[in-house]
Amino acid sequence: MARPNPKEADTLAPFRYLATGIIVFLLIALFVVWRLDNPRVERLRAEVIDAILPKFEWAMAPATALIRITQDFRSYQSLYDQNQELRRELRQMKSWKEAALQLEQENARLLDLNNLQLDPKLTHISSIVLADSGSPFRQSVLVNVGIQDGIQDGWAAMDGLGLVGRISGVGSKTARVLLLTDTASIIPATIQPSGQQALIAGDNTIAPTVEFLENVDLVRPGDRVETSGSGGIFPPNLLIGRLALDPSGRLRVRLAADYERLEFLRVLRNFGTEPIDNPGNLIINKSLNLLSDDESTVANGT
Repeated sequence: MARPNPKEADTLAPFRYLATGIIVFLLIALFVVWRLDNPRVERLRAEVIDAILPKFEWAMAPATALIRITQDFRSYQSLYDQNQELRRELRQMKSWKEAALQLEQENARLLDLNNLQLDPKLTHISSIVLADSGSPFRQSVLVNVGIQDGIQDGWAAMDGLGLVGRISGVGSKTARVLLLTDTASIIPATIQPSGQQALIAGDNTIAPTVEFLENVDLVRPGDRVETSGSGGIFPPNLLIGRLALDPSGRLRVRLAADYERLEFLRVLRNFGTEPIDNPGNLIINKSLNLLSDDESTVANGT
């Protein structure tokens, strides 16, 4: 491999130093001139810029495109963050709205319960529904009052609209309410305004049947159905619901109580009933006794 001639290197060295000095001088002079605050220099700078920059547009295009992409990305990121924040606020507002609606509904039910018109002689205990039976064969709910609150088997339970059922099983701090829709529930009732006597029997549907009606021709759909007070089981004149006809033409009761939203119940104190040994058969036995008495009366009359 050929090595550079030292003589040639020594000959070119002064030229390199001279060229470097000239370049440095020109750069310093250009910097000084460029910084001068003079109209002529300003005009010169403008002419130089106008002459040089257009020729470098192709070189600046990639940098300009990169800057635009960066700006667009930042703008997109900002819009995305704003969108996510708005979505979070919207979800929070929806949850607040649902909570407000739920509180409004609970407040309405409490107002209904408070405005329920009852016999002034009757006192009551307010309760909260804890759970339902969860079974299609057992229609009942659990409330948060019990023996320590003085609750007794057989007492009526109502919501803000009408009769719900009766106490059937009492614990220390809870009690079970057998609903009117349960097959074990049979209630002596009076149909107004005709005054006809009947039994309201649950059959695990939302509309209990009307049994042993004295005279079908004297009642109409829409008539008011109340407890009769027969047998001393329930106080009289408690609203059960309204008469209705099912598609087969059978008389049923459209219950006044809102069974879809049983949250608060009022348990009515009724110390006029006889001591109850078997709360499960309370309604059935009493009702059958009433029917036997009615049949005997009819037989004697004939």
